[in-house]
Amino acid sequence: MDRSALRDFFVEIGEKPFRAQQVLQWIHQRGVSQFEQMTDLSKSLRTRLEEVAVIQPPQVAEEQLAADGTRKWLLRLGDGNAIETVFIPEEDRGTLCVSSQAGCVLNCSFCSTARQGFNRNLEPDEIIGQLWVAARALGQNTGATDERVITNIVMMGMGEPLLNFDNVVQAMGVMLDDWAYGLSKRRITLSTAGVVPAIDRLRETLPVSLAVSLHAPNDELRNELVPINKKYPIDELLAACKRYVEGDARRRITFEYVMIDGVNDTMEHARQLARRLEGVPSKVNLIPFNPFPGTEYRRSSKAQIDSFRDILIKAGVVTVTRKTRGDDIDAACGQLAGQVHDRTRRSGRIMSQPQTGVL
Repeated sequence: MDRSALRDFFVEIGEKPFRAQQVLQWIHQRGVSQFEQMTDLSKSLRTRLEEVAVIQPPQVAEEQLAADGTRKWLLRLGDGNAIETVFIPEEDRGTLCVSSQAGCVLNCSFCSTARQGFNRNLEPDEIIGQLWVAARALGQNTGATDERVITNIVMMGMGEPLLNFDNVVQAMGVMLDDWAYGLSKRRITLSTAGVVPAIDRLRETLPVSLAVSLHAPNDELRNELVPINKKYPIDELLAACKRYVEGDARRRITFEYVMIDGVNDTMEHARQLARRLEGVPSKVNLIPFNPFPGTEYRRSSKAQIDSFRDILIKAGVVTVTRKTRGDDIDAACGQLAGQVHDRTRRSGRIMSQPQTGVL
């Protein structure tokens, strides 16, 4: 529950609304999962809460630590599904990559999650629970450290966040709440493959930082790499991006572009991309492709990525190459798989088909 829902809950059981703030602090700022530990609540209220409520974080099934300090958790959900969450430490920030769905329905050809099929949307508690687990493991909300270890959230894990709009927005509301995690909107980034109507809705509801998984400069190629493009083509998507930052000259849309050897990484692709982004306040993140089992795609060479980047920069597009992190534990971008009950049977269909690169 977010603060509003908690207030309503306490009023319904005959308590004062301010109990919501107290409970939020206990759960999210102190990492408490037992009502009996909430010592500023009366004993009778703690007993009542034990009877009518539950604090149930996801269970850690496995934790892995990469050589570069990246940490990945495999979290078991109550129905047997599993999701993955990744913490990426850097000198000036600590970023947590959070999942929004068990699997993904979008079937992007370069993403490991897509191979797993799709089961269901995550509930708000399963989304915010990933932050709770990571913060506790990192000592942020247990008194082990006075510093904010997790400074940034990226909704870039398993799934398409905008296809789970209400639950994602509710969970992000808890991330923003000063009585919980107290993050600012600019420190939460939602990544979408381009669900255009939901981009407009997000602008009106909770305008956090927006990242768009573009990965191609023209519709023909993007239809192959990111199939949702057939429904919301690039021009329509970029128009929504302009609307999202309209009225704030300081804001930019981050465009993610995975670099796949011989597929979308030519100099002509770079020139097309520069022309596409004219007039769009933007920053481009070039992401070296991260291989996973069963894929025939290959990572573009460093020289090719650098040349691609230089063309964009020369055209006036702010461009950086993302450093690959955690690939030795399959925690890098596009590698998250988890374990889902594949109701779509997509993984079986994919494995039975010959895999070819998109040219």
